[in-house]
Amino acid sequence: MKQFKYIVSLLTVLSVLNPNLFAQQKQAAGDEIVGVYWSPKKNAKISIYKSGEHYFGRSIWIASPRKDTENSKSSLRARDVLGIELLTHFSYNNGTYTNGEVYDPENGKTYDCKMSLNGDKLKVRGYIGFALFGRTEIFERVK
Repeated sequence: MKQFKYIVSLLTVLSVLNPNLFAQQKQAAGDEIVGVYWSPKKNAKISIYKSGEHYFGRSIWIASPRKDTENSKSSLRARDVLGIELLTHFSYNNGTYTNGEVYDPENGKTYDCKMSLNGDKLKVRGYIGFALFGRTEIFERVK
């Protein structure tokens, strides 16, 4: 009983010192996207992580190591595709990750993008201008 009172007292002190302690669980709703995913063709693994208030995705494994030769910027064509940030600056809003961009190393182009997560499936929609005019790819969480 004495130990229980100590734990309750400790939690009370922590919540006074950090009022956001229990609110952080609510803020973490968008963090369910964080993890490692297979690319649609299963020839790469993408690690999605959070930095500040935004979400990003970087290639952490590729089946065939190669350079970013299709990039529209000639100064970037010599870089390895492995390690490239493919998904950038996504904001979480009500179940959807928006206002981000996706880079496609197959053609060297960057597109506006939005994403949504349904279980282990990540729906990534790249588009130009309007989401109506775009392409959707499904990334699957690595188990």
